[in-house]
Amino acid sequence: QVQLVESGGGLVQPGGSLRLSCVASGSIRSIYAMGWYRQAPGKQRELVAAFPIDGSTIYADSVKGRFTISRDNAKNTLYLQMNSLKPEDTAVYYCNANKISWGQGTQVIVSS
Repeated sequence: QVQLVESGGGLVQPGGSLRLSCVASGSIRSIYAMGWYRQAPGKQRELVAAFPIDGSTIYADSVKGRFTISRDNAKNTLYLQMNSLKPEDTAVYYCNANKISWGQGTQVIVSS
């Protein structure tokens, strides 16, 4: 079983930046895919960025060129660097492993 803990959310003005972190523990060696999802109020959870099983990197069209997903395997940590944030990026951001395990989420609010 994999446990995921996100951090780094907060309140930021439009145009600002945040970096989210997700620390994985437990059955680390079983992880073959990781990603970030988000869920805005009244909307379905959606994929933001991910490292799928084939080793590629994928991004939602809405965040391409603004967000960057990365990982530090030595620290068992997944990151999401978010630049040029927009109010529509406001959501709870979740870390996911193997499309099965979820973190508790971290709130991101983009507002002036």
